[in-house]
Amino acid sequence: MLVFSIDPGVSGAICVFKNKDILDIYDVPTMVDGKKNKRQINSAQVTHIFKSFVKEGDKVSVIVEQVNAMPGQGVTSMFNFGQSFGIIKGICAALSFPIYFVRPAKWKKHFNLIGSVKDASRTKVIEIYPTISPKLARKKDSNKADAILIGKYFIDNYKNDSFHG
Repeated sequence: MLVFSIDPGVSGAICVFKNKDILDIYDVPTMVDGKKNKRQINSAQVTHIFKSFVKEGDKVSVIVEQVNAMPGQGVTSMFNFGQSFGIIKGICAALSFPIYFVRPAKWKKHFNLIGSVKDASRTKVIEIYPTISPKLARKKDSNKADAILIGKYFIDNYKNDSFHG
């Protein structure tokens, strides 16, 4: 099974798994849009990432972190995040990829990360997948670590064509 796990948003990441192995990890591709030079997801590049791994007959699943508005987050910020989330959903619909969602509390509890600092996910990933550590060298790679753990959570909990995130 091919799994694309996504920490959504313009600072997010996409991890690609084949069965239980990590094939690659990417920052979510972005582009600058409009007069204010705001970053947004580059949907063409996300689609290219998906298509570059999928071969005829592959069983594909996409798992996305389901994040809600956070207290203190501005209206524009919430709209932009929702737009990023919608882009991912639209790409999956256009490619006929089944999409699943998991709340942060679910996958974080699975890895004992509730209440931990943001960077703890990088440490956890390096414990589970030591060979991936060069791709998680920077502190800002915690989004990549989150995408990996979201995918690992899905793989650990996907049974008989069913997932309850």
